[in-house]
Amino acid sequence: MMLYQRPDVQLICGVDEVGRGPLIGAVVTAAVILDPNKPIAGLTDSKKLSEKRRTELAELIKQNALCWALGRAEPAEIDQLNILHATMLAMRRAVAALSIQPEWVLVDGNRTTDFGVPASAVVKGDLLVPEISAASILAKVARDTEMHTLHQAYPDYGFAAHKGYPTAAHLAAISAHGVLSEHRRSFKPVRQMLEQQEL
Repeated sequence: MMLYQRPDVQLICGVDEVGRGPLIGAVVTAAVILDPNKPIAGLTDSKKLSEKRRTELAELIKQNALCWALGRAEPAEIDQLNILHATMLAMRRAVAALSIQPEWVLVDGNRTTDFGVPASAVVKGDLLVPEISAASILAKVARDTEMHTLHQAYPDYGFAAHKGYPTAAHLAAISAHGVLSEHRRSFKPVRQMLEQQEL
């Protein structure tokens, strides 16, 4: 495995996504440039943090980062482009929305896209790179908030609990109550439900 080597530049932007696997809602990305003079303790992969701690850290990141931005690709874009290309589009949107242009972009995972500035992918970046950890936290909090909002609109589906992932409870809810306009129609479980409804 290639060891992570930090680029020798000042303005490094971390990028991460949340929501590639769920059957519903947007894929949400975040881009963050941290302030070296305002280090934030406790940054790590958002999945390793409690919801309460993520929310606290998200506020600290927003207050102390040099700049941050969110990007997204909607279900219709995911269905049109496929989830990988939609995720890359959402990442480009997040970086483009930053108030400061980064000198280098570090992306969590094993592939990157054209941000118009140098970029590299870092496997397990959300654990190794503080900027990516910060981005993973902002993206996770933003998408989870959207799932709570969706839960209030459609309480029968249980979005607050499973966050749109294809759990048994979610699949049972789709079977009982139907496919929503926010569902990703190209995802196999949703597509199969739609095909069954047409029979």
